[in-house]
Amino acid sequence: MKALSEFAKSTLVGGLLVIVPIYFSVLLLAKALAGLSGMLAPVAALLPESLESMRGLLTVLIVVAICFATGLAMRTRVGHRMFRSFERHVLERIPGFGVLRSAMRRVSGQSEDAMFQPVLVEIEDALTPAFIVEELDDGRCVVLVPSVPTPAAGALYILKRDRVHWVDAPVTEVIAVITRWGAGTGKLVNAMR
Repeated sequence: MKALSEFAKSTLVGGLLVIVPIYFSVLLLAKALAGLSGMLAPVAALLPESLESMRGLLTVLIVVAICFATGLAMRTRVGHRMFRSFERHVLERIPGFGVLRSAMRRVSGQSEDAMFQPVLVEIEDALTPAFIVEELDDGRCVVLVPSVPTPAAGALYILKRDRVHWVDAPVTEVIAVITRWGAGTGKLVNAMR
């Protein structure tokens, strides 16, 4: 009976750990879209009634336009300087921002650096997905072993190079494995050099 109780408890907690983050992500997205829809109400009032049903699409298009305009402003010297200042004083203080920024730059092709290169590392007698943070002068590697299912947090280890195994896989694939609670790890093991 106790085993059944433990099974039910661990299964419930496991389900909550998946459902709650999804729920909050959907809730946050819905709130953001509702807020933008409210802000666009004056613009929507100018639209013909036949386009009223397209308010959601209009909201998405405006968000895309704002992202494009922000990216365009970033290309100017003043805009770039302002963003760097904002990034230094605000964004870099948010836990996980550096990892997310690096991943986004690698995905978008803006970064050629080897930072956060995906690897599998030996910790005790196990292999675990990780990212190279830095290679030290003495040959050891500083690695970030991300937490499951949130790769923006984790533990840092300084490991001998022979315990670090490079994998021929993109950062996004490793992040996907971590967010899916390890599903797909076999591909990483097969991609190990």
